[in-house]
Amino acid sequence: MPLGVRIFLVYFLFVGLAGWFVLSTVMDEIRPGVRQSTEETLVDTANLLAEILRDEVKAGSLAQSRLPQLLKAYGQRQPQAQIWGVQKSSVNHRIYVTDAKGIVLLDSSGEALGQDYSRWNDVHLTLKGQYGARSTRENSEDEDSSVMYVAAPIKDGERIIGVVSVAKPNKSLQPYIERSQRRLAWLGAGLIVLGLLIGGVLSWWLSGSLRKLTRYAQAVSEGRRAELPALRGGELTQLAQAVQKMRTELEGKAYVEQYVHTLTHELKSPLAAIRGAAELLEGEMPAAQRKRFVDNIANEGERLQQLIERLLNLALVEQRQGLEEHVAIDLRGLVEELLQSQAARIESAGLQVDNRIEAGCQVRGERFLLRQALANLLDNALDFTPAGGVLRFTAQVEAGQVSVRLFNQGEAIPEYALPRLSERFYSLPRPSSGRKSTGLGLNFVEEVAGLHGGRLQVGNVAGGVEVSLSLPGA
Repeated sequence: MPLGVRIFLVYFLFVGLAGWFVLSTVMDEIRPGVRQSTEETLVDTANLLAEILRDEVKAGSLAQSRLPQLLKAYGQRQPQAQIWGVQKSSVNHRIYVTDAKGIVLLDSSGEALGQDYSRWNDVHLTLKGQYGARSTRENSEDEDSSVMYVAAPIKDGERIIGVVSVAKPNKSLQPYIERSQRRLAWLGAGLIVLGLLIGGVLSWWLSGSLRKLTRYAQAVSEGRRAELPALRGGELTQLAQAVQKMRTELEGKAYVEQYVHTLTHELKSPLAAIRGAAELLEGEMPAAQRKRFVDNIANEGERLQQLIERLLNLALVEQRQGLEEHVAIDLRGLVEELLQSQAARIESAGLQVDNRIEAGCQVRGERFLLRQALANLLDNALDFTPAGGVLRFTAQVEAGQVSVRLFNQGEAIPEYALPRLSERFYSLPRPSSGRKSTGLGLNFVEEVAGLHGGRLQVGNVAGGVEVSLSLPGA
């Protein structure tokens, strides 16, 4: 299972359980919270009525007062109030008053007048000087039929002369409870979904960053060129930089070891030739033969110099992970510049050069490297083109890529050699001298092409050989 999925599942489990626990706890607290608030209001109402009714109860004139008519009119009122989206079209309070013995003197519902309520907790506890309240079901099998009763004492000085109770059905509170629960459920679900989306994005970002690092590490382990991924985040950036530093140190060590072995091997042949010629020159020999050995030493010395210079250039390119500049380069002008630098050699061999690259054709990249690469291709073409032969530069633009092609008239490349042409130190004998080059030119061109996101192809065509270098267009 991918790491990102595992992180998301753990996050999902944590957020889901935490959200469910908090949401269920708050949902369970809504009902008692609303009822507690209502009970507090009933306490205030009962105590207010106790003060209003004191004189009538003390004088025994409660039944003859205007209160029965007022309570009856109160019960018939229709407020038509909109309370937080809930329609309230009737009043719900029931009010009854008892004397000091618990006998009902007044009942807004008219049901219990004259009955003994001294056994009910609201009246019984209040007459004993305690806080009197009860919750009684009107239907013993229906939990929602319960009614909340809160009583307050009616006092004459310190003597309790009666009790007034205010009742409110709990079902009248249910719409507000259900509305609060619905709103809380939607908000809670929305927060959980938002939390999961954030967790998903975080997991995707983290797993994506780790995938970039993994691909980079795989490219490093396979010896492929790869740029350090751009990552955001302190620890991830530090990890990427640590991997890059480790790569640089390991590659540097391996690279030096490889080049030391390679250079040692390649230097053996010219050094042996120079040493052999020097030993022979110590003896007596004809002037012509002596000149031949001196020329041999000079040629091998030049070969050594070319080998070292090209190795240094190749090492510079191979160690780089990207270009130092991305500029638009006039391809026709660059080729003309190279042809001008080789004008003497072209003229002495009587070659016919045709630059068919259109004016305005541009590529994007690092000018120095592209000039070196094209110079190597031209140098190879000159080596294998017979006197009076043809060289032809063309360019083709397709899908944002520019394919630079160099044709040289000459013998076809042997089939066995085609796959190895860009291999380091692999070279074919030059037709004019029979000598081999350093075998680093095409390898250098291939590295430059890779840095530019292009590729190098060499193949036989009718009448000669064609090299194609694919580069990004400007």
